[in-house]
Amino acid sequence: MVRVVIVGGGAAGASAAARARRLDPSAEVVLIERGSMITHAPCGMPYAIGGIVKSHEELMTYSPEEFEKERNIKVLIRTAVVDVDVDKRVVVVKRGESTEKIAWDKLVIATGAKPLVPKIPGVELKGILTMRHPDEVPHLKGHLEKAKTVAVVGGGYIGVEMAEVLLEMGKRVLLFEMFDQVLPAALDPDVAAIVAEEMKSRGVELHLGEKVVEFKGSDHVNKVVTEKGEYQVDEVVLAVGVRPDVDLAVRAGAKLGETGAVYVNEYMETTVPDVYAAGDVAEKVHRITGRRVWIPLAPTANKEGQVAGGNAVKGRVLKFPGVVGTAVTKFYDLYIARTGLGEKEAAQLGFKVQSSLIKARTKAHYMPNASPVHVKLIAEESTGRILGAQIVGKSQVVAAYADIMAVTIQSGYTLSDLFFSDLGYMPDTAPVWHPLIVAARVLSKGRL
Repeated sequence: MVRVVIVGGGAAGASAAARARRLDPSAEVVLIERGSMITHAPCGMPYAIGGIVKSHEELMTYSPEEFEKERNIKVLIRTAVVDVDVDKRVVVVKRGESTEKIAWDKLVIATGAKPLVPKIPGVELKGILTMRHPDEVPHLKGHLEKAKTVAVVGGGYIGVEMAEVLLEMGKRVLLFEMFDQVLPAALDPDVAAIVAEEMKSRGVELHLGEKVVEFKGSDHVNKVVTEKGEYQVDEVVLAVGVRPDVDLAVRAGAKLGETGAVYVNEYMETTVPDVYAAGDVAEKVHRITGRRVWIPLAPTANKEGQVAGGNAVKGRVLKFPGVVGTAVTKFYDLYIARTGLGEKEAAQLGFKVQSSLIKARTKAHYMPNASPVHVKLIAEESTGRILGAQIVGKSQVVAAYADIMAVTIQSGYTLSDLFFSDLGYMPDTAPVWHPLIVAARVLSKGRL
């Protein structure tokens, strides 16, 4: 009987445990989680802080007790893995004050990512908050509810989402981003400008192209210092990004890839025999370029967990083919989605690209509640192969557009393929000329 030990109870870890159990009912599966929750959703933390989700406990799909009983998986919560011995095939865990060793035949490392804390003077002051695990929500909420002015440092996904939540909590919100646009890793400047205008119109005080150089305060932060000035604040949400939590993998002797995440092959195997890595701790392969990338997203983590868990009990039965980097966020009712390569990114990778940004409508013009939608397509100039898409609009259909484009991109579609794709139509769901098809026609520059 094989014993599979999985470290990390989030998306990848829980998925790996479930898949291992499904493929091998006789296996002994042990899931170890540092916090109090498994199958948890850190992506929902801003909404729990803001009260949109009533309790942070709602951010888990299964309780540890349900998972253990229904799946026959041993779950250890509030248990930290502090060391691993690959030769003896044991992990050393700490539960409270006690330490013990747990043997394994196969080990899956799903330790996720942790907040990036830059080396800025004063960053250790109280009141500078980071976000990682839903367990932290009550603590974060308690701090932010008392504040009047909150600085958000970082204009990525978490920064944008937290700006909305804080406004809804009645706070004055200052957002600082060292690059000259919001969502710099996700959107091209022309699309990001649409998002920035919406954020400003809602009351966010945007400080773009303004790098934070210091935090001031005697014990608790009270000032944010940038290259351009000083700003009085009550609390700071540090949202400058995350990095893979590779400490345990390094202790196991696993090789790190060029991105700093754990190097894995398509079977989610690390360079150490019988040790797998999945989720935000692991590198991915980009399906357009074949290059190794690190794009930490929950849907990817779930799928990688399935591959790691299945292969841990059955050998190489599943492969993970890679990603195209599809992501969605929102700011109030403005939905923001992207997939594939951005225009600047594609050019830096050596593609000769063409792009277009169009404005269309989500429904036929005569239907009520139609709203504008902006679609940007990026394609290879010589072949017309679609490399990327970015969509922004005040409708949830934006996410569906991005999903369509993700499939077209990973399938190698050209502009012609997209233009002639048989997308559905009725007046209340799309114009007769679907915005994606219009975007393909415009970018074809008269060829279609």
